[in-house]
Order: sequence, then structure tokens, then C-alpha cells
Amino acid sequence: MNGDRNGMTRWTRHIVIPAMMPAVFFSVALSPVTLLGCRNRGLLALLIALASGVWAVAAAVAGARGRMRGDAEAFWWVVSSLVLTVPIVAMLVMA
Repeated sequence: MNGDRNGMTRWTRHIVIPAMMPAVFFSVALSPVTLLGCRNRGLLALLIALASGVWAVAAAVAGARGRMRGDAEAFWWVVSSLVLTVPIVAMLVMA
């Protein structure tokens, strides 16, 4: 199969799962103030953006290591890191 490891394709592992972070970030950031409150909503959005940033750095490092070894999956790690940077950029734009 195409990149099948433990029943999970590359597309799922490197695009769909990391895309959950921006989805959760935007669902928290765009929720009504009456639902979570202003401070809690901001703190949750900040926490999600920071966690996404840490995982983006980890994915970029994995991609760089893979590229040095000539691994074919290195490109997918770079794509994952780009998807994971969306909440950070959105946090900067919304702030």
C-alpha cells in the first residue's frame, strides 16, 4: 500500500491528523465569548498554538533528519510542519 504503516496511510498520518490542531484552534478561537469566557478562550487558544508549534518544530527536525538520510518520507514531515504552523500564524494575525 501507499506508505502503509500500522494501517495508516501517509496522507492520514501527515495531513489529516496534524490538520486537527488548526481545526481545534479555530473552533476555540471563534467560539462565542459566552461559551468559555474571554480569558479561558484566549488561554486555550494560546495553549493549542504553543503545542502545535512544538509539534511543528519536531516534525521539521524529523524532516531534516530524514532528508540527510535520504528518506523518501522527509517531504511528508515538512508538509506536516507546515500544517501545524497554521495555528501559530493565526494567533499572530488575530492578536
